[in-house]
Amino acid sequence: MSLSVDLFDFPLPPELIAQHPARERCASRLLHVDGPHLADLRFTDLPGLLAPGDLLVFNDTRVIKARFFGQKDSGGQVEVLLERIVDERHALAQVRASKSPKAGTRITLENAFSLLCSGRQGEFFALKLEGEGNLWDLAEQYGRLPLPPYIEHGVEAEDEARYQTVYARHPGAVAAPTAGLHFDEAMLERLSGQGVRRAALTLHVGAGTFQPVRVEKIDEHKMHSERFHVPEETAAAIAATRERGGRVVAVGTTSLRTLESAACGNGLVRAGSGETDIFITPGYRFQVVDRLITNFHLPRSTLLMLVSAFAGLDPIRAAYAHAVAEKYRFFSYGDAMLLEREDKS
Repeated sequence: MSLSVDLFDFPLPPELIAQHPARERCASRLLHVDGPHLADLRFTDLPGLLAPGDLLVFNDTRVIKARFFGQKDSGGQVEVLLERIVDERHALAQVRASKSPKAGTRITLENAFSLLCSGRQGEFFALKLEGEGNLWDLAEQYGRLPLPPYIEHGVEAEDEARYQTVYARHPGAVAAPTAGLHFDEAMLERLSGQGVRRAALTLHVGAGTFQPVRVEKIDEHKMHSERFHVPEETAAAIAATRERGGRVVAVGTTSLRTLESAACGNGLVRAGSGETDIFITPGYRFQVVDRLITNFHLPRSTLLMLVSAFAGLDPIRAAYAHAVAEKYRFFSYGDAMLLEREDKS
């Protein structure tokens, strides 16, 4: 029986949506959820919850400057949010305009360069660069950081630094893997010093991560697709963790979705690159991830469904009600959770 999206709704006072990051990266709160047991902690308490031999898996994608403003040849104003730079001359994007561009429409962005619309690919517009240059360089030079839609201020200096993890390496995301925003270099060194291992993978987060589920029954929702890569050394690190009896701890839902997409049995993953549109909902049997570090997610979102699958629907509903009552900070710049997997077998 398909679950209703209403099960994943909750009342959220607008003042709990964090508009700015905490003063320091690891200064946020941490809610530890282990079934019905809730513990109000600080993120600096995380090392005490991990053991030597555990493996933290981070998503090392880097957010690109993906938002642009411009106009069509007709003079109509447009806003373009790149979903994916396909190659140096082609991209998929969301385009906001009074009238959607048709195939053949020229769009000039930031009075600097032009793109031709070649039609639709699903919910996105296919765009091709005209003239010289490449889209990676043009995005870095003329683009704007794509802050989430619920952050109400324009991009500020602190956003340029703080809406990016300290370990970001591979450009391609248009939204940050926000669970990783809590880690600073001192925290990473402290964890390494106590024998907690680290591994990295890459999933380029798309803007679809902010899209609400618009169907009543969640199994009718079509998930957006994202690119991922699991290095050989990460697959080997997970195998070594299994052998020594450690736990695989995903830092963020993007790391979890990648690991579960690459699962190949016995708690292991297959190295390589691919696309994933995995949609994890209650009833899913987790194959790789033992614990999850994550932020608080939007009502009626696929990510709230994912954490409900991981920690249990009732524990998550109780945890979110507790977080609202205790005035935790929500979403990208908000506080964190450490979730224990409901099915630990």
